[in-house]
Amino acid sequence: MISKTTIPNYKQIYIDIIKTKFPEKMEKCASLLHKADLSQIDIIDLNNRIFEGRDKEIEKLNQRLRSYNISSIKKILDYQKKYKYNNSQLANHFGLSRNTVTKWKKMISEHNV
Repeated sequence: MISKTTIPNYKQIYIDIIKTKFPEKMEKCASLLHKADLSQIDIIDLNNRIFEGRDKEIEKLNQRLRSYNISSIKKILDYQKKYKYNNSQLANHFGLSRNTVTKWKKMISEHNV
């Protein structure tokens, strides 16, 4: 019986993509692929390393399909504090909307998640 919470093996997916289409980028992605578990931020980073220079329209469409768990949201907000980014800078860096960042900050502060 397959569980509804089955998570795709992103590590294997990206290894296969690199081996078949972008073998020259294996060294560039090796540090992330050697991790035991990939976070959502690692997956975004891998995607950017492999498909750098993509069309902005495609990137915008793909952004709509992303979802983030609480730990990833906290890491993104910690990144903001570490580099002293405002909401706009953080949103641009991670390809988010400013409203999403504001919503996350409100959610974290209200629920002490």
